[in-house]
Amino acid sequence: MKSDDLPPDVPPASLNPEKDPDEWVTKDEAMTGPQRSYLQTLCREAGEEFNENWTKAEASKKIEELQQKTGRGKRGPANT
Repeated sequence: MKSDDLPPDVPPASLNPEKDPDEWVTKDEAMTGPQRSYLQTLCREAGEEFNENWTKAEASKKIEELQQKTGRGKRGPANT
């Protein structure tokens, strides 16, 4: 479906809504390798301690928090 096919009152976010990490089926599993690697980088840049025991959901939330703090990623202050 192309964006031109949508009625004007359909917000783009509703096409691919993000699910809250607390609602993920896998939220309590260990963070993934890519999450771990990116978090190590973000923690180093933000001067924060990295926690080896974060779950997938905790890691996702921490990534969003640190992206804001460091200006990295789609939600960082540098892109607003």
